Amino acid sequence: MSAQDKIEQTVKGNDVVLFMKGTKEIPQCGFSSRVAGVLNFMGVDYSDVNVLSDETIRQGIKDYSDWPTIPQLYVKGEFVGGCDIITEMMLSGELDQLFEQQGVSFNKDAADQIRAHNS
Repeated sequence: MSAQDKIEQTVKGNDVVLFMKGTKEIPQCGFSSRVAGVLNFMGVDYSDVNVLSDETIRQGIKDYSDWPTIPQLYVKGEFVGGCDIITEMMLSGELDQLFEQQGVSFNKDAADQIRAHNS
């Protein structure tokens, strides 16, 4: 199976996927840590893919999304964005809306706490 096939299978087979450096328990870069931290705090059930463990996936995900950086968040098979976009969406409430529209469970009170802490 090619890297592209593995990526497609992962993206389509999970409601929420974060391609990141490290794991959701032990992120290995600040940007990955920020996005994983938001998802973890919000109680989102998501799959994490450590791109550091497979160079073909690390490059393959950049090709798959036509996006040059990692982390990359996918919701219901669609690319949402990287760290800056997820941070902006979190603070504006757009991430809550996306999760609600897609039927992804999350803790709304936790999301509100993040926004209150960052305002």
